[in-house]
Amino acid sequence: MKKRLIELIYEKAFNYSTEPVFRLVSGRMSNYYFNCKAVTLHPEGMYLIGNLIFDLISDFEVDGIGGLTLGADPIANAVAYTSYLKGRPIEAFVVRKTPKSHGTMQWIEGNVKAGDRVVIIDDVITTGKSTIEAINRTKDAGLEIVKVIALIDRQEGGKEAVEALGYKLESIVTREEVMELYRFTP
Repeated sequence: MKKRLIELIYEKAFNYSTEPVFRLVSGRMSNYYFNCKAVTLHPEGMYLIGNLIFDLISDFEVDGIGGLTLGADPIANAVAYTSYLKGRPIEAFVVRKTPKSHGTMQWIEGNVKAGDRVVIIDDVITTGKSTIEAINRTKDAGLEIVKVIALIDRQEGGKEAVEALGYKLESIVTREEVMELYRFTP
């Protein structure tokens, strides 16, 4: 499944240029860019991601999975759906970028509550800023973070930034694994 996911990422989400033409969230320019929604919203991508991540967390007692909207949302949904099919339902939740401006004014949406054990997910980790924002909002809501996962690690310090906070970050795919496919594709 992982091999096929890497192929799908390469085919649908990976963009490369000899010049740094892609602006990242940090503002920095890069030679490559991963548009993960092309995979996380794709039927086969959802299937692969849901199964790979569910298998990665199935040994943990987990109540929920989520992260900063929008990148984490389809991943959390794929895992929640897969978890239900496998008889171990895990709730998906969303961490807003700004609190809801009306009603309950919540930062976290979904069926999770203080004390629940959760996994933080992100589609791509570069510096770790978005992942850390999701971690902090989740902790502030009283949720217990048991694992942090990135679909793709660009291998540019994000993992180390998250781990400096005391959380181990696992990635499903690394930039190097995608670049290896890029180098060997005619």
